[in-house]
Amino acid sequence: MRHLLSAADLDRDQALTILETATQMHDVQHREVKKLPALRGRTVVNLFFEDSTRTRSSFEIAGKWLSADVINISAKGSSVSKGESLRDTVTTVAAMGVDGLVIRHHASGAPAQVADWVDAIVVNAGDGTHEHPTQALLDAYSISRRIGDLAGKHVVIAGDLTHSRVVRSNLLLLKTLGAQVTLVAPPTLMPSGIGAWSEAAGFATTYDFDAVLPDADAVMMLRVQKERMTGGYFPTPREYTVGYGLTRERLKLLPPNAVIAHPGPMNRGLEITADAADEARSLILDQVSAGVAVRMSVLYHLLGGAQ
Repeated sequence: MRHLLSAADLDRDQALTILETATQMHDVQHREVKKLPALRGRTVVNLFFEDSTRTRSSFEIAGKWLSADVINISAKGSSVSKGESLRDTVTTVAAMGVDGLVIRHHASGAPAQVADWVDAIVVNAGDGTHEHPTQALLDAYSISRRIGDLAGKHVVIAGDLTHSRVVRSNLLLLKTLGAQVTLVAPPTLMPSGIGAWSEAAGFATTYDFDAVLPDADAVMMLRVQKERMTGGYFPTPREYTVGYGLTRERLKLLPPNAVIAHPGPMNRGLEITADAADEARSLILDQVSAGVAVRMSVLYHLLGGAQ
């Protein structure tokens, strides 16, 4: 694996190797000196064309804890805001001798295109509504640490599927790891063509959230992405919560050992209530912590593991 552009880039052994290494990297967070020499002398540029706090910070911390030189570039205030093209921007940055580019872009497929233009390794940190592979890895890592091997486990993913890049990467990775996946959303937020997709990829879909919760080992709530919506996808926020929110009443349907995940940021009171977000089964803060460990593992395997 030269780049990480999609969760589909990983076979089961590669995914498990990254997750196992993340377990070792996670220990660094508890050390007095949070530093490993693995990427000393390497330069990683976080090139973010979309605003992001947690993902960019997570990659920055991951790179620095591996002793890489990390530079952050955002579209605002850079040559991009002066009209420079994506190709000119990334080839200019790459020509400075960087070893890795971590890219978030509003256009689906942009990181894959960049990988064809530069010699540096490229990590997709989220592209449009396409994919977010490191989010899927940290979700799988967080869930498996609580409930064990994901093979045969039932993971329910509920919410705004149409605008989510997280769901695509999670679906691909969870199937690679042998999990059973059910997607839940109102009809207006089910992606176009999902019937043929679910048949080919082997996952289930339903509009009935209550029906699948009693058999779930994990439920992942997705954010309602209001900023990507151009029309009315549901009548009112209250009606969305009643039909598809993880509420206090729905928590009673979940098995006691089932866990709750959310990739964040959350719309509290819309897709998830405070009762669910803050209860003992919630992995939400675990996912944030795991993000650094998983991204350390990804950078290590792409930039340092072969040395």
